[in-house]
Amino acid sequence: MAPLTDFYHLTMAYGHWRAGRHRAPAAAELFFRRGPFRGTFALGAGLAEGLRCLRAFRFSAADVAYLRSVLPSTTEDAFFDYLATLDASEVTVSAVPEGSVVFARVPFLQVKGPLLVVQLLETTLLCLVSYASLVATNAARFRLLAGPDMKLMEMGLRRAQGPDGALSASKYSYIGGFDCTSNVLAGKLYGIPVRGTIAHSFIMSFTSLEEVQPKEVPPLAGGEPVDLPALAESWLQQVCELLQTPPEKANRGELAAFVSYAIAFPCDFQGLLDTYCVRRSGLPNFCAVALALHQLGYRAIGVRLDSGDLTQQSKEIRQMLRACGAHFQVPWFETIPIAVSNDISEQSLEEFSREGSEIDMIGVGTNLVTCPLQPSLGCVYKLVEVNGSPCLKLTEDEEKMTIPGTKTIYRLYDAAGHPFMDLMALEEEPLPSAGQELAIRVLGRLGETSKVVPTTVEPLHRTYFRDGQVCEPLPSLPEVRSHAQVSLSLLNPAHRRLHEPQPYPVAVTERLHHLLTELRQAS
Repeated sequence: MAPLTDFYHLTMAYGHWRAGRHRAPAAAELFFRRGPFRGTFALGAGLAEGLRCLRAFRFSAADVAYLRSVLPSTTEDAFFDYLATLDASEVTVSAVPEGSVVFARVPFLQVKGPLLVVQLLETTLLCLVSYASLVATNAARFRLLAGPDMKLMEMGLRRAQGPDGALSASKYSYIGGFDCTSNVLAGKLYGIPVRGTIAHSFIMSFTSLEEVQPKEVPPLAGGEPVDLPALAESWLQQVCELLQTPPEKANRGELAAFVSYAIAFPCDFQGLLDTYCVRRSGLPNFCAVALALHQLGYRAIGVRLDSGDLTQQSKEIRQMLRACGAHFQVPWFETIPIAVSNDISEQSLEEFSREGSEIDMIGVGTNLVTCPLQPSLGCVYKLVEVNGSPCLKLTEDEEKMTIPGTKTIYRLYDAAGHPFMDLMALEEEPLPSAGQELAIRVLGRLGETSKVVPTTVEPLHRTYFRDGQVCEPLPSLPEVRSHAQVSLSLLNPAHRRLHEPQPYPVAVTERLHHLLTELRQAS
């Protein structure tokens, strides 16, 4: 993974090596400058991948040979010999636990080690963390809009930016709160539940019941197999009479497709209703097959819509399912889950909620995995100390000015258990005490001192990598997912809301502010 970097990092590495500065102790921080999607928070993700990369960080003989071919011919041979010995054994990484809520300007990762290696890691870590955190945050927003009970399925494989992007999207959408994925490889690699039934093409491939083979299904409780096409046809007449739809309008190819799928998966039958007309064909055909299966002891698991006014159709379908359940005395029919897809966005979910839809499961693809509202989180990786001396990037734009020095990050909580501020302190400063008044300077208002009294003080970072090895047990993907939901639930609703949230304050201690002022004046 060492060559996964921008070329200028190699030229700078040679410059440091040539000047004898390559082993100078250095520290850098990875953070983002603005909350994504016009919100306040992000979910930090990609940490485990970053640590895996650190363990494998080295230049192979083939890598070194390639670098000889692209670096200027004046580059000394001894530099390439040095690169061949390079690893991350002297690097230390501390970070916020993966899945935690993080805020703008607050370091998600802190990296310490020899200057040359610390700088070589910049692009690699940005690549592994930025998109992961962006997708996890996007998924979390969908989860917040959907509520805790709605089932959310990630189905963006065919819309993602290549296979790597698709796998990352599946993994980090799950961390952000999605329940399952359509991506089979992601299920295999990461243990994410996989779901999926049929597409329109399956239904369109049938034209009549004569094409259905085999035709029989054994009752769930045992006994002689039953001709399911014939049983479904008999139920179709009754369903059409109840729903007041002409039986001849129900497409026979669609009925054949439903019957064929039900024979293959009698315990997992789900109908895609909108290949033809939902009311006159899709729903009657589904009900006929579902009732036939019920007669044999099986339960259909749901219906899906992929076009049209999803809210209105969900209400009409629920009404008809209730009518069938009551008329044919099949109580579970009334609660058959209704799933929807079709370019679902945040706006779609808001409309579903506002209009009182009967939807139980939502499949999201393009607007989840491509993050069209904000295609990049904008993470940056900045040096904050070299050779024990704090570094400052000075700019007229305060948002782009870095906060110098190696730091400890604290999250301050109020009496209700909500975090109300993140505080950056110099590493050598004592731990703030709960219940103690703190003098702080809020970023964006550095000219004035504020006083706060936290009920609880939480150090945010843990050391995850030291001496070339991961030194903190890493949680499983489901554990990261659970931590993310807990982290989100602790937020004050004013900070958690997705539209016009209250800004979340990030502050520095008076000592850190004094250092910042000194360096600005010296520059």
